[in-house]
Amino acid sequence: MFKVGRMSQSSVAAVRIQKISGESPIGSDDLLTVEEPLEIRLGFHDGVSRSQQSLSVTMRTPGNDFELALGFLFSEGIIRDYNDVLSVKYCTDGNRNEDHENVVRVELHDEILPDLKRLERHFYTSSSCGVCGKTSLEAVRAVCPPENISTESRSVFSRDIILSLPEKLREAQLVFEYTGGLHAAALFDKSGKLILMREDIGRHNAVDKLIGAGLASGQIPFSNHILLLSGRTGFELVQKSVMAGIKAIASVGAPSSLALQLAKEFGITLIGFLRGERFNIYSGEERITI
Repeated sequence: MFKVGRMSQSSVAAVRIQKISGESPIGSDDLLTVEEPLEIRLGFHDGVSRSQQSLSVTMRTPGNDFELALGFLFSEGIIRDYNDVLSVKYCTDGNRNEDHENVVRVELHDEILPDLKRLERHFYTSSSCGVCGKTSLEAVRAVCPPENISTESRSVFSRDIILSLPEKLREAQLVFEYTGGLHAAALFDKSGKLILMREDIGRHNAVDKLIGAGLASGQIPFSNHILLLSGRTGFELVQKSVMAGIKAIASVGAPSSLALQLAKEFGITLIGFLRGERFNIYSGEERITI
């Protein structure tokens, strides 16, 4: 249908800087993480003709844009399956001056009519705060696929496997190694094998890219895997995990109170402060063997 994971632009930018160490500045080359806006548009048949709706503008690191768009639409409940999608492409609308690689249009099949009331919500998503204030517990319950609500424990993860995950993630984070400016979301199986990893300047974008890749490859739901986050765990990251069927989340930072509330409601194992030889279990301890 289309190629996911397209790297349309470099995710790093070379700059010239002055390093201050001691009395004299030293000129040096440096690399920065690229941050640019991405507009996500939805094309669908409204019963009369093809229509288009602009859904979101998010500040992201270019690359894997199609996965980002797919993951966003899926985690918002706008699409329920990869088969809902007719095509994904960069959009110019015939305007040569438009930066086409910063606009992605997802076309749905004619028979798929999205919830227009949900599409009325125009919002700006920053790379730092995700979808804060937009989503509620009630909204998650309303759009979550029924098969993802089960609290049944499928996979059990050992203490040693969990402790090994951060180092495996660091080894896979090539751009972070050079810039220090990217968040990562990585999926591991119960043996600790890295299955999938995506990076972005925004935590929620990294998770959307991961989910979009899984959706396109037919791997969702991710019910037998553990998601590792390079930062803290906020509510919106647990919400996206719920939609993807993820039952275990670990992060190097702390969860928020609302993230924990949602994790408990949907039977998700939530781990925080995964650093060195320690971590905290906030919910779902039955999936962890010590």
